[in-house]
Amino acid sequence: MNESNNSSWKPVIGQIMTRWASKVDPEVPLPEYPRPQLKRKEWLNLNGSWDYAIRPKDQTDVERFDGKILVPYPLESALSGVKKKLDPKEKLWYHRTFTIPEIWNQKKILLHFGAVDWETTIWINKKLVGVHKGGYTPFYFEISDFLNDSKENELILSVWDPTDKGHQEQGKQSLNPKLILYTAVSGIWQTVWLEPVSNTFINSLQMVPNIDAENINLVMNVNDRESNDILHITILEKDNQIIVDQETMENNVTINIPSPKLWSPKSPYLYNITVEIKRKASILDKVESYFGMRKISLSKNKNVIKRIELNNKAIFQYGTLDQGYWPDGLYTAPTDEALRFDIEITKELGFNLIRKHVKIEPARWYYHCDKLGILVWQDMPNGEHWSIFKHIKMKLKGEKRYRGERKEYAKQDFFNELVTMIKFLYNYPSVIVWVPFNEGWGQFDTEKVVDKIRKLDSSRLINHASGWFDKGIGDIRDIHNYPDPKMPKKLQGRAAVVGEFGGLGLEIENHIWHFKRKFVYRNFQDQHKLLKKYEELISELKLLIENGLSAAIYTQTTDIEQEINGLLTYDREIIKMDKNKTRELNLSLYKT
Repeated sequence: MNESNNSSWKPVIGQIMTRWASKVDPEVPLPEYPRPQLKRKEWLNLNGSWDYAIRPKDQTDVERFDGKILVPYPLESALSGVKKKLDPKEKLWYHRTFTIPEIWNQKKILLHFGAVDWETTIWINKKLVGVHKGGYTPFYFEISDFLNDSKENELILSVWDPTDKGHQEQGKQSLNPKLILYTAVSGIWQTVWLEPVSNTFINSLQMVPNIDAENINLVMNVNDRESNDILHITILEKDNQIIVDQETMENNVTINIPSPKLWSPKSPYLYNITVEIKRKASILDKVESYFGMRKISLSKNKNVIKRIELNNKAIFQYGTLDQGYWPDGLYTAPTDEALRFDIEITKELGFNLIRKHVKIEPARWYYHCDKLGILVWQDMPNGEHWSIFKHIKMKLKGEKRYRGERKEYAKQDFFNELVTMIKFLYNYPSVIVWVPFNEGWGQFDTEKVVDKIRKLDSSRLINHASGWFDKGIGDIRDIHNYPDPKMPKKLQGRAAVVGEFGGLGLEIENHIWHFKRKFVYRNFQDQHKLLKKYEELISELKLLIENGLSAAIYTQTTDIEQEINGLLTYDREIIKMDKNKTRELNLSLYKT
């Protein structure tokens, strides 16, 4: 279900666009259900045309708005229809109205936001609902007490986003894009939606597969549950044959999955699951989800290099560094088809892994990874962005000089978003590695961060520092080396990984971002020379694999703004090397 009040939207022309920009429906942009891991039938999509205004940061309300913005595309993007910069001394205001369907009367109403960057204040009918800080993960407010039943309701948001002038997690966003930093993203950038629930409803469902014991553990958090309420659980195979049909009074239950079909990139098998809350003859809530039976671990061998194992078998992982930027939508893919395309083309090129680099994607991105069968290493977006170039200088002086520092409030905001990220992505089988820090960008209290992650999720591996400031902890020793890959040293019982290498560049006329100074690690003038060098890198990788390398990440999936070192152009129109040859080379790595 969707609700919009669009009026004459069009994207702002000036830079290259993707083919999906023309497929954006301003009446229902991104109409797909936004939360595949906890799905209910009834919902209302609030994406579409909203009023917007940019005002001084200290202004407390807005009487007149500047125009229309297409939600959920960020303010700075062409697809928003605005494409304006937000200064840290300003706030971005949103406004729209909506009506609650009559059949939702007597229900709790939840107002969901996929992601809003960064500090969001919400009012319904002039009454303050709440404030949220964080730019990457979903949040919601229960708004029933603020609504006019069966009447038009007014929704107002103010958003403050200091980008790289603040301490908060911001990834590669910058108010002054250059080199490896890109255009800032402010405000709403994922789907906004409403959902009706009963007073008693399933607030969360955590699923922990155990392939060795052939079972899955379900931990259900139920709001306002009564002692006699029953949880009815059904697990289905793809052919709809029921394999489990169980009723329980417990919120924590383990269910046997005899001879489970395992999830892997070669065979991404998913089970469907339904959970209902029953009170006497009534069903109070019903959610649908899915899970994959898979295990990620380190080999248990002694006196040799540890290997990363999937489902108790060593697997070499070869992937791309994927930053999730779009020339027309910036952080927001134009359509769900576009969102899925980057994953599809990565797999078609023979990769089995994506490292999601200092960004958290919408839930549907991980859903597509689960369905298509590609492994994901998930970075935590970095904060304290000023430190990137400072840390480069420190790295050149030697690792021993590095001391991570953050103010206490910055640490707390980091931990809040870290915890939310792990809980948000916990059930996606494609996600197998957490990467809290990249190249020392905002790195601090590394041992404490690793311990926190381990307590939250002991089922995945931890790559505590991808490149640079290694502390000798976690499950993975990761180095960055451009352009050629190298074997890490000082493994200390961890898997060996080259977390970034490559960066081979080729500029394709009419398919680049208009930017005077281009950035590339190694530039080439034609596709044949580019492919020849890539072949050399693959040959070098094969030798490293024989010596125990577990994974390698090639930089990168696509060009991004001034960076021209993608396998594809920024508009996704051209694959820079022969597709079949690239796939053949990549697949040859798994035979080593």
